[in-house]
Amino acid sequence: MFFPFIIVVRLLFAACMVFIIGYIFGGFSKKRSLTRLTKIATILIILVFIATNIFFMRQAFHRANGSHFSGTCVEQSHTP
Repeated sequence: MFFPFIIVVRLLFAACMVFIIGYIFGGFSKKRSLTRLTKIATILIILVFIATNIFFMRQAFHRANGSHFSGTCVEQSHTP
């Protein structure tokens, strides 16, 4: 569940960046439909960035509360 989410977010980011770079350096600014798609891509990339940060912070806080084993042992049991 987690790995496909990262792949989809990266593909979406790459697609949005193609539109933004095409608008700045290419001929996307000359066509009205590509200009509209670039504006949508810009808004989408900002929203995805915020949503991804919220998702990752929730995962980090969830693991910090001790509900997930982090792999480190903090207690040492000594037998007398």
